[in-house]
Amino acid sequence: MLNGWLPPTLFGVTAISMLLVVVLPDARRHTPHRRRSSLWRELLAGFIGFGVSGLVVWLLSDVFLVFGVSLGWMVMTVIAVTCALMAFAVAAIVDSHGIRRIAAVILVVLSLLSGALRVDMVYGEYTTLGSLFGVKAFPDMSQSQISGKATMTIEQWKQRASRHDLPTMPETGEIRTVDIPATASQFKARSADVYLPPAALSDKPPALPVMVMLAGQPGSPDRFFNASGIAGTLNAYAAKHHGLAPIVVSPDQNGAATQNSLCADTPVYGKAETYLTVDVTKWIRTTLPVSTAPKDWLIGGFSQGGTCSTQLGPAHPGIYGHIYAAGGELAPTDHDRETTINRYFNGDAKLYQRHVPTDIIKRHAPSTQTLFSIAGQWDAKSQRNAAIIAKAAKRSGMTVHLAMAKGSGHDWHTVNTGLAAVIDRFCAQSGIGADRRELNTYPNLVMLNVDG
Repeated sequence: MLNGWLPPTLFGVTAISMLLVVVLPDARRHTPHRRRSSLWRELLAGFIGFGVSGLVVWLLSDVFLVFGVSLGWMVMTVIAVTCALMAFAVAAIVDSHGIRRIAAVILVVLSLLSGALRVDMVYGEYTTLGSLFGVKAFPDMSQSQISGKATMTIEQWKQRASRHDLPTMPETGEIRTVDIPATASQFKARSADVYLPPAALSDKPPALPVMVMLAGQPGSPDRFFNASGIAGTLNAYAAKHHGLAPIVVSPDQNGAATQNSLCADTPVYGKAETYLTVDVTKWIRTTLPVSTAPKDWLIGGFSQGGTCSTQLGPAHPGIYGHIYAAGGELAPTDHDRETTINRYFNGDAKLYQRHVPTDIIKRHAPSTQTLFSIAGQWDAKSQRNAAIIAKAAKRSGMTVHLAMAKGSGHDWHTVNTGLAAVIDRFCAQSGIGADRRELNTYPNLVMLNVDG
């Protein structure tokens, strides 16, 4: 839905439809003067639609913060242009008869579809029609694809590669769906998705690093893999590194698209933190060929998933050595702080405060972890959040990188801008590669100073 034939085809058909509404004669035999007057009224309706809708969406987005974050000027512009086209088309429907009225009705529908698709292209959220309708994206993991315990270290794998003596493996990795048992937590999670690089699919896999990645809310493990395109990135990386790349696990931290577990153990949706840090960790370590050292584990996420990563990462340094947060919040929140405290923590503000990232970081200082935090250029709120958390992390002793993604907002383009750099550095830190490219040389990545 973001590339290929669909966007240009839909936008082109919409433009042709608008042109037809402008040039087609009305079935009624108006004089040229009356025809021009009608067209001017319709165009005026379009301009009014643009102005009113633009003002309303700006107020909702940037003044009242109804959505929690700014939609970004590009999305607001798309919405305003869509409303302008629809207002023009509705005025034409009222003003016309015959084939011109039919063309105007079609323009209303095409404008709505084009606007929705353009917004999706800005956010990078839904990549296929299947992802839009929640169709399962990946096949189930079979027992034959679970390699179990590692048989060698990364260094030993590299030595075998130098002798051209690597085990048989596929050319690319695979994404599979699996249910991770909630033995300790009893948390009602949806299926997780797992990316296994080529080395993990060999019959003698090495101990690979792990990335635990969380989508936002609403969202799902499928959404993370579809929107991030991380499998393609890691396949390309593995092709240059003897089949080596991190294993990526995207578990479900919420239980449903409409739920927000806060990635905490609460009476509302259950023990989400226990599920992620105990059940998921145990399943990965006992089922997949992975290293267990914290230096080889990264937790990351987008939006609510980014907030979770800055909660769980610092709280569990014995599991995760690295943290990646994109567009996260200052604290886990459902609607607002007061509602969150009352609903999830029985009104106990001190208990709630123990789940605030800056407090967690301070409580577990000093730290040897790394934090890479990024927010979009058009996402001012997330930029402030990232800067505050980065400052606390630096004071705790963490190695901190704070970045801004040029040309994007609270969207998956921001996630992917940072992810390209994070993958290279994480792979270097875990021994797979040695690429320590300067961060400011990555496309659209602007590195910011952190005031410690």
